Amino acid sequence: MKNVLFIITDDQRHDALGAAGNKDILTPNLDRLAARGTMFTQAHIPGGTSGAVCMPSRAMLNTGRTLFSLEGEGGNIPAEHTTMAEVYKNAGFDTYVIGKWHNGTPAVTRGFCGGDNIFFGGMWDHWNVPVNRFDPTGEYDNVINFTANFFYDNKVVRFHCDKFNPGVHSSTLLTDTAIDYIKNKEDGKPFFLYLSYLAPHDPRTMPKEFLEMYDPDKIDLPANFLTEHPFEFGQQHERDELLAPMPRTEENTRKQLAEYYAMVTHLDYEVGRLLDELDSNGLAGDTLIVFTSDNGLGVGSHGLFGKQNLYDHSVRVPLILAGPDIPKGEMVDNYVYLLDIMPTLCDLCGLPIPESVEGKSFARMFEDKNYKTRETLYLAFTKYIRAVKDDRYKYIVYRNHADCVQLFDLADDPLEMRNLAEDDEYINVRKGLKTLLYTHRDEWRDGNHVFSKAFWG
Repeated sequence: MKNVLFIITDDQRHDALGAAGNKDILTPNLDRLAARGTMFTQAHIPGGTSGAVCMPSRAMLNTGRTLFSLEGEGGNIPAEHTTMAEVYKNAGFDTYVIGKWHNGTPAVTRGFCGGDNIFFGGMWDHWNVPVNRFDPTGEYDNVINFTANFFYDNKVVRFHCDKFNPGVHSSTLLTDTAIDYIKNKEDGKPFFLYLSYLAPHDPRTMPKEFLEMYDPDKIDLPANFLTEHPFEFGQQHERDELLAPMPRTEENTRKQLAEYYAMVTHLDYEVGRLLDELDSNGLAGDTLIVFTSDNGLGVGSHGLFGKQNLYDHSVRVPLILAGPDIPKGEMVDNYVYLLDIMPTLCDLCGLPIPESVEGKSFARMFEDKNYKTRETLYLAFTKYIRAVKDDRYKYIVYRNHADCVQLFDLADDPLEMRNLAEDDEYINVRKGLKTLLYTHRDEWRDGNHVFSKAFWG
């Protein structure tokens, strides 16, 4: 039976990979992983019901549930929502968790046999992450006081923490933990290793040598860079948007891109160490590897720096599968969601798909690249935005701050720069997509959530 190595990063755009055509970024190890497998260029998240988009995104990823079928915003996964780890644990795999877990402690105990250096939170200082040993009781009752912003206030937060590894970067710490697990794992038992990095999420700090690989003056600005977003839609005071001056400047945006790329390149180096360990242990041929991220990021595109929007730079993510029976060096541009990965892995590993799963397996695409699991996509962000995509167009509707509509022809305008919503030539396109929006609203049960009522009411 195949081993499974599931790698998820934090805030990595779909195009933050050399293999995705980005000529500015250095990702030799992820590029070689893509060459060893199949890359899905149109992998999406459905958006989020929280400004911390990663929380619902990871809940959907780990359960195969859709956005409005989670418990709250995904901060806890209830027992009736079977997790990906539970499927493998029930099938006799040694399930092991390392790194970020943003969906409550009970699901960790249900799904994993063990783990180490587990971080229960959204973000932290990469050099001093408060982490936890795996607790088979599920109590995780070692909670410490922490003054998070001691330069500016004395507010104390309570945080799950067993230990610190002072001065060890999170990407290095988590990779070391994964390598130790592989070296010392129980022989003869397949494993499901869930490795969840905190990078490249800010604060963007990394070993100096990786930052020195990038000269901000030589980095291209995104082609859809704007000094400010053309209208207000309720996110101007979101934390992510306050990380850059307003109006945005080319100099600051290049600096932030250099730091962002350096974070990814350091992460790439660490993933490379792990891939080398699999090779040296003779496990690569028996291990199905999944690499993805929980959401994208603006970093200057459309005048935005966060992920609290529905442009492609925020809802599209990298997705690579490599290993036994996965075609090598292939690219697939059909639509998939991250919540579709769980049923896909079940099919690839010959395991039953739990009844609680709502995602759709795309395993058939490995044999038939023309097969489409999804013809259209539904996207939503809190009470502010809803959108749909078909095979050519994207239709976005904003509420509250700006009752505004955008229509983009993605075939001619993949960077979503020319709004066609008021062009008479596209009236019928707009009408059709509006109907599709309401159809998906009903299918996704986007009606009872507090944000649903605020948007549709």
